[in-house]
Amino acid sequence: MSTDDFELEDDNANVNETEAGRFAKLTAGDDSKKYRLTGMCKDWFLDYASYVILERAVPHLNDGLKPVQRRILHAMKRMDDGRFNKVANIIGFTMQFHPHGDASIGDALVQLGQKDLLVETQGNWGNILTGDSAAAPRYIEARLSKFANDVVFNPKTTEWMPSYDGRNQEPVTLPVKFPLLLAQGVEGIAVGLASKILPHNFNELIDASIAHLKNKDFELYPDFPTGGLADCSRYNDGLRGGAVKVRARINKFDRKTLVVTEIPFGKTTTTVIESILKANDKGKIKVRKVDDNTAQNVEIVIHLPNDVSPDKTTDALYAFTDCEVSISPNSCIISNDHPHFIGVKQMLRMATDRTKDLLKQELEIRLHELNEQWHFSSLEKIFIEKRIYLKIEESETWEEVIEAIDKGLKSYKKQLRRPITTDDIVKLTEIKIKRISKYDAKNADDLIKNIEEGIEEVENNLNNLVAYTIAYYQRLKKKYGKNHPRITELAEFSNIEATQVVVANAKLYVNRAEGFVGTGLKKDEYICDCSDIDDIIVFLKNGKYVVTKVSDKAFIGKDIIHVGVFRRNDTRTIYNVVYRDGKNGPIMMKRFAVTGVTRDKEYDVTRGTEGSQVLYMSANPNGEAEVLKVYFKPRPRIKNLIVELDFASLAIKGRGSMGNIFTRYAIHKVVLKERGESTLGGQSIWFDDAVRRLNTDGHGRLLGEFGNGDRILAVTKQGKFYTTDYDLSNRYEEELILVEKLDVEKVFSATYYDAEQKYFYVKRFTFEESPNHQLFIDETQGSYLVELSSDTYPQLEVTFKGKNAKREPEFIDVDEFIGIKSFRAKGKRVSTLDVGTLKFIEPLEKEPPQSDDDDLSQSGDDGNAVQMSLL
Repeated sequence: MSTDDFELEDDNANVNETEAGRFAKLTAGDDSKKYRLTGMCKDWFLDYASYVILERAVPHLNDGLKPVQRRILHAMKRMDDGRFNKVANIIGFTMQFHPHGDASIGDALVQLGQKDLLVETQGNWGNILTGDSAAAPRYIEARLSKFANDVVFNPKTTEWMPSYDGRNQEPVTLPVKFPLLLAQGVEGIAVGLASKILPHNFNELIDASIAHLKNKDFELYPDFPTGGLADCSRYNDGLRGGAVKVRARINKFDRKTLVVTEIPFGKTTTTVIESILKANDKGKIKVRKVDDNTAQNVEIVIHLPNDVSPDKTTDALYAFTDCEVSISPNSCIISNDHPHFIGVKQMLRMATDRTKDLLKQELEIRLHELNEQWHFSSLEKIFIEKRIYLKIEESETWEEVIEAIDKGLKSYKKQLRRPITTDDIVKLTEIKIKRISKYDAKNADDLIKNIEEGIEEVENNLNNLVAYTIAYYQRLKKKYGKNHPRITELAEFSNIEATQVVVANAKLYVNRAEGFVGTGLKKDEYICDCSDIDDIIVFLKNGKYVVTKVSDKAFIGKDIIHVGVFRRNDTRTIYNVVYRDGKNGPIMMKRFAVTGVTRDKEYDVTRGTEGSQVLYMSANPNGEAEVLKVYFKPRPRIKNLIVELDFASLAIKGRGSMGNIFTRYAIHKVVLKERGESTLGGQSIWFDDAVRRLNTDGHGRLLGEFGNGDRILAVTKQGKFYTTDYDLSNRYEEELILVEKLDVEKVFSATYYDAEQKYFYVKRFTFEESPNHQLFIDETQGSYLVELSSDTYPQLEVTFKGKNAKREPEFIDVDEFIGIKSFRAKGKRVSTLDVGTLKFIEPLEKEPPQSDDDDLSQSGDDGNAVQMSLL
């Protein structure tokens, strides 16, 4: 038997003894100490939970990496020779440090590669947009990026520890000189703990770090690799309880086509399309067809039916599909071997301070190296120039050689910056004779001078560490910042009421006599179209009414007199009611709106007197006030048995008001004489520039009061205009320069550059109604709008350039310069000279032109003047 066999037997014996000791407390006899199973589970589970939190799922604050990511990067650095390595080889090499399977290493490496920051990739690494997985590890390759080599590694400042099997050394944390955790983001689920830190923009992180170093405040918001739009108003610094709403970017290609070009973070084109089709199947939206043309960029084409509004469908996509998601951050990190919940701003401050400390360590190490280099170069210069090497000729032992050199250097020790050690003398003895013979004193002096300049520079950097750190960040931004522009647009979202945008996917029916309402009563009276998420309001003949969720069939109460879809906070739907208060009480009349109620709670139109009954009721969506003909029962002393009731004379009050007394006589019947007009006047509409939406809540800029037929004018920076109705679901483009109520009589002045003629033009015109985009400047490629003015008497300032640069600016009275024509007219050339700038300045003040009627009224006697004004 060989020695190796004995060693193997010894190892097996040790293993068996260890295993026996581990389970002794479970397998020992009756005389041994007893252990409770619950206590053992508690201790072991806590150990397991701590291990998962510290060693697997949650990133460390210092370098922003999970252990598996750190080990991958360490392995790649050890393998790095500038060329790509097979991912299979990287996985195998990493397993020297990572005690888990190859699958976890491979998945973590693919995620690092897809983030496109630390790892350069080659081959099919999958697609975060479509959700396609990467090819097998044997087919794809990777290497460290230049950025990773610049900021992640430095063995001189790295703290090391033994690997899991003790055969290798691995870093405790990597000396990352950048807020890597915030740049990449991370998501991990541990035992009883989770971490979700969202990715942020590279350049914004650097700007925030510099702001912190300058003691200035800063803000940080996420930037997702999939783009889209993000509302970070509730970000809460990335802590628990916050939320970020992310929307897909949906563009209106035409009236029948929507195109999704960016998707929310965490979603893929497949999941987005599936959610759209699912919402379509449920009847929430109407879609004719969905095409996925995604390649390098997202392109989901949504084809709409002819009778569907693209603006309303866009809102419905946000309300019912994965085109809008809410992400809840949870900033949890490991620091000092414990999990901590820290906001992203504090994380960045700590990362910046750590970067400053690491740079200080590097400078101190560099200073020590330069001092050592200066010391030996000076020592070498003395040793050779003073021929101290000749003093060892008579020495017979090594100790005598060391002593002779030390004695020869004794008189020069004051010229040095530190004491001479035995190691220094040993290095001097290793200098070759060839080098001594060819020694150049001038080169040696230059070398020492360069070293001294280096020492001075390093000491200056140490004395100005903050400025040095700022310069370091600025170099990083200059070198790598151009590759990391912000992708996600920060925006403020308006709330989308699902009931306002959902497609009417059901029909509402009523059985008035039996008191049933629902979408399943197809043999009964049809009321209207509705959706399966709508609320309905039901009025009974006894004056009771209730708001409830639409259902297949629901019993409300017998003698139903009105059913309709209920819109919360609807102040324009006015109910006109005539009711009898009690069995023999007076006849009351009232007008009211139902804006906010509790669902399924019973309310009363009347005063609640027993025997009350509604005699007439109408629901008016725009506050119309009709005229009724009321017939009284014959009775002595009644002169007129028929009278009229005009609801326009009644004020609109709250739903709880009792109303006004109409009469105390008994009524035979009530008949509608004529339908009235709205008594509410125009509806005030505001435009919120932040979200580019219309509203009636007073947010943004008031556009005016709108009634039937009124339109909204929208003008873009590209010199186009279009008109819309004032539907609150309308969505407006980003690059708008004007949104206002359309006035076809209002005159506008525009200046633009004609690329075909190569001259600037000015024109005066009026906009007209057009649902399609219309161009009001020249359509030649390269033409562009300069400025648009709505002044009555605009004044244009023209400056010149080139050979006419010294020419005085010209001021043009645009009203006199050109007449009012169609928006299709070309206009008039501003100047034949080389124009520098065009700018509308303070308008002119003129007396308005007098009409012919005014001239006639000013001539003749007063009687004629009055007559002409009447005419």
